[in-house]
Amino acid sequence: MTTLILFKEYNWLIDTIHRARYISLRELNEQWVETEMSGGVEMSRMTFFRHKCDIEDMFGVQIDYDRKRGKYFIGNEEVLSHDSVQNWMLSTLSVSNLLGESKALQDRILLEHVPSVVGRMEPIITAMRKSLKLHMAYRKYDHGETKEYLVAPYCVKLYRQRWYMLGLYDEDRLHVFAFDRMEKVRLTQEPFVIDPDFNAQAYYADCMGVTKIESVKPQRVVLRAFGNECDYVRSLPIHASQHELGTCDDYTDFEYYVRPTLELCGHILSRGARLKVIQPQSLADQVHQMLLDAVSHYQK
Repeated sequence: MTTLILFKEYNWLIDTIHRARYISLRELNEQWVETEMSGGVEMSRMTFFRHKCDIEDMFGVQIDYDRKRGKYFIGNEEVLSHDSVQNWMLSTLSVSNLLGESKALQDRILLEHVPSVVGRMEPIITAMRKSLKLHMAYRKYDHGETKEYLVAPYCVKLYRQRWYMLGLYDEDRLHVFAFDRMEKVRLTQEPFVIDPDFNAQAYYADCMGVTKIESVKPQRVVLRAFGNECDYVRSLPIHASQHELGTCDDYTDFEYYVRPTLELCGHILSRGARLKVIQPQSLADQVHQMLLDAVSHYQK
């Protein structure tokens, strides 16, 4: 059996069990034989258990058994949250499989360009895994000068089709580096010890995007979405802390606990008149000033 077919079966198992919450092997097979993958043949208990072990080894998704119910369930559902590595991997594999089977439709499937990161990702992940520093040549877009950095990589993050690395340099300074601005990345043999209190999820919990400015404190933010914009916000939350406060015929109010950084302001501006800042007034003023600056710039 090819790797492609196996990944499709793994993905189907995870998705089916996750959607059902609890499901027996008999119920699973009732759905399995309806798929093209099965060829109308049930999945044997041995194959199911082999897939179950492979899924845990490859993706860290645990398929557990509830003896009282006599059914299987995802034992660590949190790893399938919308922004988890596992969910991203499974979604990517699923889409990749579909695209691979649809080569005849390639002129009708339109994608966004994502800068290649293959040559940069490998040494960064290796450095993170082995706790070794990276030597990096980096050039910012706002000037042409290339600078050299010796960085301890703390985490990587994907944001709006671009990959970023959060790294420590100068011993006590965390800084964000964009993959597409790295000219050279080389693994060194110089070890580093990551701060034992550092947690990547917690570090970015109150941030939108990749920028965290310590002087900008997190606060309660209320945004008002007008018309069908509320459906877009519900289906793709602006931030993980999103909470719906109330709705009426014309608009819906959403609450957040987040740092009001440029990424948040930029998103609000990108939605035009469909999204309005209700609280705090300081954020509303900041967005308004950015709009005035943009208008002034284009009128020159």
